[in-house]
Amino acid sequence: MTLVERFLEYVSFDTQSDENTGLTPSTPGQMFFARHLADELKRIGLSEVKLDDNGYLTATLPSNTNHDVPVVGFIAHLDTSPDFSGKHVKPNIVRNYEGGDIALDAEDGIYLKPEDFPELLHYVGQDIITTNGHTLLGADDKAGIAEVVTAMEYLIRNPHIKHGKIRICFTPDEEIGQGADHFDVKGFGADFAYTIDGGEIGELEYENFNAAVAQITIFGRNVHPGYAKGKMRNSIRIANQLITMLPRHETPEHTEGYEGFYHLNSFNGDVERTELTFIIRDFDRDRFEMRKKEMQHLVNKVNAEFGEGTVVLDIRDQYYNMREKIEPVMYIIDLAAEAMLKSDVEARIVPIRGGTDGARLSYMGLPCPNIFAGGHNFHGRFEFIPIQSMEKATQVILQLVQLIESKGTSE
Repeated sequence: MTLVERFLEYVSFDTQSDENTGLTPSTPGQMFFARHLADELKRIGLSEVKLDDNGYLTATLPSNTNHDVPVVGFIAHLDTSPDFSGKHVKPNIVRNYEGGDIALDAEDGIYLKPEDFPELLHYVGQDIITTNGHTLLGADDKAGIAEVVTAMEYLIRNPHIKHGKIRICFTPDEEIGQGADHFDVKGFGADFAYTIDGGEIGELEYENFNAAVAQITIFGRNVHPGYAKGKMRNSIRIANQLITMLPRHETPEHTEGYEGFYHLNSFNGDVERTELTFIIRDFDRDRFEMRKKEMQHLVNKVNAEFGEGTVVLDIRDQYYNMREKIEPVMYIIDLAAEAMLKSDVEARIVPIRGGTDGARLSYMGLPCPNIFAGGHNFHGRFEFIPIQSMEKATQVILQLVQLIESKGTSE
């Protein structure tokens, strides 16, 4: 099976995760897909193939070299985002893209346009896989899975390529922040690992946001509006007041690079009770802590005006910047950058303006930076991936394991 055939097969599985089920994996489609993959991993010749009750699929490619080599892991996730439908995905392949608009569904007027997504023009002359405009594609992260499996099959079929022991793991529920919840780092047994879950070709990432979620509940008091003077306390209006107290331009739509933000993610309520959910993000740990304190400060100000207990704030940290854990082992970044160079890919070390399983795994004792899988516009109908980017990602994996073998013991 070719890389593209494998990817097209994988995206046919509906594996959207769901943060509301309380289960692991959170949806049955993920386990169904994991069983399919387990059979495939056995068929291509991997050993120690194990699928646990939580949907974590692991396997081993034994070392074929005669000297000590660090054990490397490759990790990708089974689920797709709950933000957009991943059911009945019907991908299209645009061969030798000539530039211009791509019709996803001309009848419904859905087009992938360079005007909206100028990065499309980077791939003129290449072959691009798109959606049909009605689902996401699932390149996040089924491209990563396809690339890892294809690389492992190539190594098995070409035993003259020397490598150390390789461990792979496909995890559930990454998209809802739970991909590392039941990851057995000790049992995985890798010295370091890479998630194959990045975006466009060349991305190499070892920095991500520090992240927290802030749940705010505002308690109002409803009274007939005709007789409400001095009595009503409208929780919606109080919520709006609180929102406008936050820095206007420190939001996702106004920030980039290393800039952090507050993001109002949901707003639900009526006069009597309103609930807000914010996510708080910053790369710098001190600024991250200051953002959380500022949120508490604003809540205290509102409570001082309307009465203690009017606003209740619950802040929960989600993950931290993995840079702190990667910097002591920066040679694993150097290895990945060299593997890209050998694959004729220019490494672009960029911060992840989001999270990754690798961040949590790094704090769990498994240093785990992120390598590109090749896709664009994840989590929506305009998602696409160039086939040549997928091929390069596979080459990078192959070059990486050879570099690790040639350099011997860990530095």
